[in-house]
Amino acid sequence: MLEYGLGITFKVTSSNKMDKKPTKGQYLEVLLRSPKTVFSTKDVALLWLEEKEPTVSGRLNKYVKAGKLIRVHRGFYVKDKNYNQFELATRIYTPSYISFETVLTRTGVNFQYYGNIFVASYVNREITVGKQRITFVRMKDYVLSNTIGIEHKEGYAVAIRERAFLDRIYISKDYHFDNLSNLSWDKIFEILPIYNNKRLNKKVKEYFEFYKNEEENNKPL
Repeated sequence: MLEYGLGITFKVTSSNKMDKKPTKGQYLEVLLRSPKTVFSTKDVALLWLEEKEPTVSGRLNKYVKAGKLIRVHRGFYVKDKNYNQFELATRIYTPSYISFETVLTRTGVNFQYYGNIFVASYVNREITVGKQRITFVRMKDYVLSNTIGIEHKEGYAVAIRERAFLDRIYISKDYHFDNLSNLSWDKIFEILPIYNNKRLNKKVKEYFEFYKNEEENNKPL
C-alpha cells in the first residue's frame, strides 16, 4: 500500500518485470515507456513505487526544469506537447467522460464546431489548459456512475452519440440538433431509463416524433 496526500491509500500490484523501485536514471524511462500520455502525481507515485509525495514532486519538478517533462496543469504532467487532450480532460476531475457537443459534432448529430472539450463530471467548471478550453458539466452521481453507452478508449472514457444526445437534453431544457437521423433510437430508449427523469422522457418522445415526421416528409413520392 502507498499512502499519498490526504490519507489516500494506493494498492500497488507488482509484476515479475517490476517488483522493485526504479534505480537512479530509470525514473524518467519508466514514464516514457508507459502508454499513458498524461500523468498525475499519484500515477507517478504508483509507477515509481514511491511512498513519499515530496520525493515524487521534487523529482518531477527537476524533470520539468530540465525540459524532459511538461507540467500542463496543477498535479499533471505530460511527456511532450502531443499528449491526448481527452485523456487530460477526463483526468482532472474523476469520474468523468467526454460527451455533449464534443461527441455530437464528431458523430454528425450537430454540424456547428465547438472548440471546447465538453466533459460530463461531478462539477460545473471551465478551465483553460494552454490554448484548450475544457468545460465540465455536472451530472447526478447515479447518472455519472452508470456506464451504459460509455466506451473506454486508450486513456479516457467517451459517450456514444446516443448517450451524448441524452446527456445534452438532460442538462438543457431546449436544444436544437441538426441531424436526428444519425441516431439509433433503439439505443436511445435503451439508455433513457438511467436518468430517471420524467421531463427527459417527455422531451425525448417529442424529438422522436419530430424525427419520424421529418423522415415521412422526406420520403420520395
